[in-house]
Amino acid sequence: MTYTDALFESDLPHLKLLNRGKVRDIYDLDAEHLLIVTTDRLSAFDVVLPQPIPGKGEVLTRVANFWFERTRGIVPNHLTDIPLEQAAPDAVQRAQLGDRALVVRKLRPLPVEAIVRGYIIGSGWKDYQQTGKVCGIPLPAGLRQADRLPEPIFTPSTKADAGDHDENIAFDRATKLLGAEIAEQVRELSLRIYQESAVYALERGIIIADTKFEFGLDQDGRVHLIDEVLTPDSSRFWPADQYQPGSSPPSFDKQFVRDYLETLDWDKTPPGPALPDEIIEKTAEKYREAEARLTG
Repeated sequence: MTYTDALFESDLPHLKLLNRGKVRDIYDLDAEHLLIVTTDRLSAFDVVLPQPIPGKGEVLTRVANFWFERTRGIVPNHLTDIPLEQAAPDAVQRAQLGDRALVVRKLRPLPVEAIVRGYIIGSGWKDYQQTGKVCGIPLPAGLRQADRLPEPIFTPSTKADAGDHDENIAFDRATKLLGAEIAEQVRELSLRIYQESAVYALERGIIIADTKFEFGLDQDGRVHLIDEVLTPDSSRFWPADQYQPGSSPPSFDKQFVRDYLETLDWDKTPPGPALPDEIIEKTAEKYREAEARLTG
């Protein structure tokens, strides 16, 4: 893998660019469809770093597609059967995109991120240390960092604008934002997808510590799974054979980059620092290994 294989920013002049997010470029395709390009950009602490991780976007897209397929019996999703050739007729552009692009249905995204935690780590661990709760949910006393929770919990958050941080919210607030029926549906779907997928992943040597789902509504108000699902960017993946509660386990996601950045004298505001080649290569390797384990 070399930098020439990496895609930091897509360029499709024949389509209208609607949004360039931290990782995804979203184009307007027609009245009912979008083209989503998952680039090789990497964000850490909500800052996009200056170098891409070669192949990362392709891994994320293939892993998400794998899970979309596995979960379609639980909830419909935004994928379509429209081939990329239709959205990007130019062969040179398609070659540049590789496996990074998807044609999806236009749906109305819900203004809440659906987070499920099966283990106590990250902001949940900080919350628990201070209050004994996570997002207002009381937890047993005496839990250690990275302990498995008695059962997975649903801890929604608001969606922040670019550069801002998401805010964890209680389920009551999610109900006010979504309406009681949709909020309950999203909670049930999130927990079910997480639980079934976590069992599958564990059989392949990966613990899914926590994950983030996004949902959208179609014109009839039906809930669909959108964005990405159970990728190393939207989830915390730990190697099961190295898991030990009491400290933060090694992971298959960008935590590896975060840990490196924590050693620097950087205030976590843009611009992000350049990463050494070794960190970039190791990160790309971790993404590829997660894909290989999960999808075979």
